[in-house]
Amino acid sequence: MRLFRCDQIKQIDEYTIKEEPVASIDLMERAAGQVLRWFLSRFERSRRIFIFAGPGNNGGDGLALARLLESNRYETSVYYVAFSEKTSADWKINYARLKSETKVPFNYLNSSDQFPIISSGDIIIDAVFGSGLTRMAEGLAGDVIKLINHSDATVISIDIPSGMFGEDNTNNNYDSIISADFTLSFQFPKIAFMFAENAGYLGEWTVLPIRLSEKAIRNTISSFFLSEKSDVAPLLKKRNKFDHKGTFGHGLLYAGSSGKMGAAVLGAGAALRTGIGLITCHIPSSGITIVQSAMPEAMVESDKNEMHFSEIGKTDSYSAVGIGPGIGTDPESQKALNKLLTECKKPLVIDADALNIISLNKGWLSLIPHGAILTPHPKEFERLAGKTRNSFLRLKKQIELSEKLKCIIVLKGAHTSITTPDGNTFFNSTGNPGMATAGSGDVLTGMLLSLLAQGYTPENASVLGVYLHGLAGDIASEESCYESIIASDIIKSIGKAFNRIRDKG
Repeated sequence: MRLFRCDQIKQIDEYTIKEEPVASIDLMERAAGQVLRWFLSRFERSRRIFIFAGPGNNGGDGLALARLLESNRYETSVYYVAFSEKTSADWKINYARLKSETKVPFNYLNSSDQFPIISSGDIIIDAVFGSGLTRMAEGLAGDVIKLINHSDATVISIDIPSGMFGEDNTNNNYDSIISADFTLSFQFPKIAFMFAENAGYLGEWTVLPIRLSEKAIRNTISSFFLSEKSDVAPLLKKRNKFDHKGTFGHGLLYAGSSGKMGAAVLGAGAALRTGIGLITCHIPSSGITIVQSAMPEAMVESDKNEMHFSEIGKTDSYSAVGIGPGIGTDPESQKALNKLLTECKKPLVIDADALNIISLNKGWLSLIPHGAILTPHPKEFERLAGKTRNSFLRLKKQIELSEKLKCIIVLKGAHTSITTPDGNTFFNSTGNPGMATAGSGDVLTGMLLSLLAQGYTPENASVLGVYLHGLAGDIASEESCYESIIASDIIKSIGKAFNRIRDKG
């Protein structure tokens, strides 16, 4: 799914109106109907509904919804937040319809003192501002937003929480943004939905299709994407009857140090479950028994050092290389990593302590081979690229660094962002909070290594691997719960994740 800036979504709306053709008022009715269908499936008629509408088209959506709710026997009232005397043309049409076709009470809010008494069992529909907002909510609108946030009612925002900007909220006032329980976004999620600092204001967000022009969507250029099942399913390679283990590559994984040999076990296990033909773990010599006992399917290459990684050996015979999980940052390990970055000509995944070593030696960034996949979590990325005020600004740094290094950066998080050298960003749609557990990142490294060894391009390996990883975590949570997921559960669910992607249902 492509993600668009709000000004682009407006252009797609306008194209749809012109070329479908459909009157703008009818497109608004279509959107309100989708909200109604969502609403009917969740809330009983015993609950009172308060719709707070602004003067623009988002307010018009609210007025249309009020009429539809009353026709479905919901007790509904409208409160017009009158911070402007100018209302949109479609707002005026829906206001006239509301007055002539319903008995829905229409109340003017000229002052915050007129805010109604709302109880915890009530429902507030937020239709004050839409996604076109470009300056922070102030004055009456800001006061009403604060009052809504202090109510105990269930809050549902139409399209976007009022007060939130669709992309960059760096200079916004978060005290003047609706804190919704549910956000119903039309056709596309907004780019702002991908960032951690906005999550508490969105609540549970859902995309409602309103049949905007497919031609306009195809022809509108965007560098932002949300990876979904329909996007990753075509990436999966098919296996043939006469394939053999050599067909699926041989990966080399540098992982583990004294006390952290589990990182090698998890990485190797994940690589094998993701379909690699052969996996060799290069580990400190003290870990041989641990790794071969825990993962008999893996081969072991012993480092001369007992406690940590200190040499790279030959990499030419391998299909792909992964490095970093649990290796530590010993000076000998740093020298060995420098040699690997300089000499390795194979597809490369760089994770965890390997990234931390590069952060300690910033000049080594230029040594990272083009096309390498870097998999930092936020703190590791901060050490690499510097601090930022928020996730949006961090994404800008991530995009710039990918372009500069000509590599893929997989910044792990709730909507893991994958940036490519050509400036594209792929947000992931799978995964859950239960995956915030020790070893989850080691599993992802093994999965990415496996896909690279099987011949996937770095970009496809990253998009598919991150999606598979998150989906395996989702399946693990279905079989248990967020709190009890461990990294091994993710590995055990990889096969089911493959099957779910291939399922055409």
